[in-house]
Amino acid sequence: MESGKTALGLIVGLAAGALIGVLFAPEQGTKTRRRIMDKGNGLADDLKHKFDGLYQEASEKYGDFLEEAKTAITSPKPLS
Repeated sequence: MESGKTALGLIVGLAAGALIGVLFAPEQGTKTRRRIMDKGNGLADDLKHKFDGLYQEASEKYGDFLEEAKTAITSPKPLS
């Protein structure tokens, strides 16, 4: 779980840095707001893809665990 926290911290840090950089850019307000929206949408898409991957991985692990549990329950155990 540490890698998840590290990745989230990295994403938040990058977002904050990008926002600060855009805010201090010497451009018109409309251009700056458009750049903020574009960056925000890009970061949101990246985050969505990461969560989709995490969900897919968790679903696969759950499915594997469920199959192993079914096999363990239905297979006869040798008497010792």
